[in-house]
Amino acid sequence: MSPQSGQQVVMDADAHVMEPIELWNDYLEDRFRERGPRFAPTERGLNAFIVDDQLIGAAAFELGRAASTLARERPPTRHATIDGRLADMDSEGITAAVLFPSIGLYLGEVRDPVLLAALCRAYNNWLADECAQGQDRLYGAALLPLADIDAAVTELERVIDRHGANVVMVRPNPANGRPLHHPAYDRLWERAAAADVAIAVHEGWSAGVPTLGSDRFDNPAIEHALSHPFEQMAACAGLILTGVLERHPALRVGFLESGGGWVPYLLHRLDEHLEMWPSFMPKVTLRPSEYFARQCFVSIDPQEPHIAPIVAAVGDECIVWATDYPHPDAVFPGAVDVLRDGMKGLSAASQERILGCNAQRYFGIKIPGA
Repeated sequence: MSPQSGQQVVMDADAHVMEPIELWNDYLEDRFRERGPRFAPTERGLNAFIVDDQLIGAAAFELGRAASTLARERPPTRHATIDGRLADMDSEGITAAVLFPSIGLYLGEVRDPVLLAALCRAYNNWLADECAQGQDRLYGAALLPLADIDAAVTELERVIDRHGANVVMVRPNPANGRPLHHPAYDRLWERAAAADVAIAVHEGWSAGVPTLGSDRFDNPAIEHALSHPFEQMAACAGLILTGVLERHPALRVGFLESGGGWVPYLLHRLDEHLEMWPSFMPKVTLRPSEYFARQCFVSIDPQEPHIAPIVAAVGDECIVWATDYPHPDAVFPGAVDVLRDGMKGLSAASQERILGCNAQRYFGIKIPGA
């Protein structure tokens, strides 16, 4: 469903693929093929993924299975084929979507950085082939192997040159002991900004990487509830207050899959702290809220109850929206209708920006026909 001239573009800023296990046989380089992810039962009899002898994302997949039982009354999604996904998008009134991984959310747990880089290459090649079938409606967020900065920069260059990448995904969690604001990443941010590639900070929650909240709880549902907003808040504060956005003013950064309610609170708090203790943040020349307005985006969920207050606090130009389709906690069907209902108090111009204009600007994507 390409938009007609003058028709509203509705762009899903964060949908997901459900990677088939076969992709690792088809796309992983020969010397790594025997080490690709494979299904294996856990002690509790649940299917998880094994890479080498390492269990990956087990608790997260267990949460997904539990959520699936709660969502079993909804109509099944048709995500397994490109035609089925596009049909579901048509039924929702969605023009285009940016696709993020499911298994790939947890590849950062892989201990071997050389293998991790190979897994990212395989996933990115597969994803590009999938999106090429999407009639200019599907756009993939490439994965970067952050455990090795050189490998991450190399993969960024590769997906730009080979696939024309518009967006790359990173987790907000520290990788190999480095938070996102670590100076070692400056080469990555510089190249992304120069190539007009957007950075998508997307949490996944897993026990295999440092995760805020995991030091307090051993309950996966509680950890999941806390990790998404807290990791995003930490990443956002780090990128702003340590001067990353000051050094890279053309870099565009989005914070996805954590809702948007945390943003007004955090920006107010960061503005106050800069005003009170500027000597502790000498690399910051603007108010944190000004950096956010200049370079950052946040995705809201369709069912968020406080969309209008978020817009009132941070404006309507840095907000995108996302379905999380086809994950079991996604709103389906009816995501766009739920979102429109939650935006009733906003102006038509604000609704148009949130529905699709902001996402096109953030990702650097111009939808054909729009």
